[in-house]
Amino acid sequence: MKGNVIVGQSGGPTAAINSSLAGVYRTAKDRGAKKVYGMLYGIQGLLDERYLDLSQYITNDLDAELLKRTPAAFLGSCRYKLPEIHENQDVYKKIFSILDKLEIEAFIYIGGNDSMDTIKKLSDYAIVTGYPARFIGCPKTIDNDLALTDHTPGYGSAAKYIGTSVKEIIRDGYCLEYENGLVTIVEIMGRNAGWLTGSSALAKGEDCEGPDLIYLPELPFDLDQFLSRVKKLLEKKSSVVIAISEGIKLKDGRYVCELGTSVDFVDAFGHKQLSGTASYLSNFIAGEIGCKTRAIELSTLQRAASHSASRVDILEAYQVGGAAVKAADEGDTGKMVVIDRFSDDPYQSGTEVKDVHKIANDEKLVPREWVTKDGTYVTDEFINYVRPLIQGDVSPVMVDGIPRHLFRPI
Repeated sequence: MKGNVIVGQSGGPTAAINSSLAGVYRTAKDRGAKKVYGMLYGIQGLLDERYLDLSQYITNDLDAELLKRTPAAFLGSCRYKLPEIHENQDVYKKIFSILDKLEIEAFIYIGGNDSMDTIKKLSDYAIVTGYPARFIGCPKTIDNDLALTDHTPGYGSAAKYIGTSVKEIIRDGYCLEYENGLVTIVEIMGRNAGWLTGSSALAKGEDCEGPDLIYLPELPFDLDQFLSRVKKLLEKKSSVVIAISEGIKLKDGRYVCELGTSVDFVDAFGHKQLSGTASYLSNFIAGEIGCKTRAIELSTLQRAASHSASRVDILEAYQVGGAAVKAADEGDTGKMVVIDRFSDDPYQSGTEVKDVHKIANDEKLVPREWVTKDGTYVTDEFINYVRPLIQGDVSPVMVDGIPRHLFRPI
């Protein structure tokens, strides 16, 4: 590389997103990049000319290792939707004038579906205007809903955390006896895709029966059937644990969370803020049955629990960061790095690049055949898919009993 590289992080963070950042930085420097800039708060921050030289923070190998183990987006993130090129070219002119000033050769954006929309638009504008920089997407999302890739960095660690947490919740449910039983409803992220919620089945094993019911957003949710199944379970056992996706919907298309409170916040990409599904259902069950209920939202813990990160996930996140720089250096643009799975046992994977136009603004959902016929659990095929992705541990660097992270003043 003869010029400079700029990298940004966008959308919801993960426990592995900074490992990709470390991979971008290391590979860019190894390939001769003069400077590696980091956008502060993604493309939105870049528009305000907010960026830094990453060499100020990654000064040695220990810093790089700390970065790989640091949760959240080290550079800061955003949810900013670029306008269509024909609607507002002034935005693009400003972005490209900044890139020109910084002598950018490669633009790497680490993110999910909406971030790939940014790569698509920027690469299209560069082609139309003849701008020489290359634009590459680096996949990231705990939701695992990016098209054309076997899975996304961030998903394995979140799945590991969910499987572990649900198992601990199940164990806790048997500590006390309740007169009419206990129903615990665990709300899990994922929006319209059930990959995360399905990973709650990882709790099942020789020492744990796993959650009693699992509801994914790919199938319509029926309140009456749900109530009937909970009643039958309470006839057999004193503690019932149910994993539900934040994005489950009724047959009429309404999110279940909308039954309890109105969903007012909508982000720049038109996504409603989903929260309160477990709370609504626990109140519904308590009112109908009279049993004790608990509503648990794992919320940001699912994506921030770097202490429970999967080693496979951290390594692959680092690899896709490096692969993004390599692709740009070799002349690719308007592409996203994808992960190809070669085998499950032993688990082996590799990377290649695919056209971002076939990925942006799409959603990869859980296949119907990976959900049981009655829609209340996932199949062995689902478990066989996710289990290799949660293997291995990444030990935090502990200082005074607490994990040490790479720090950037806000």
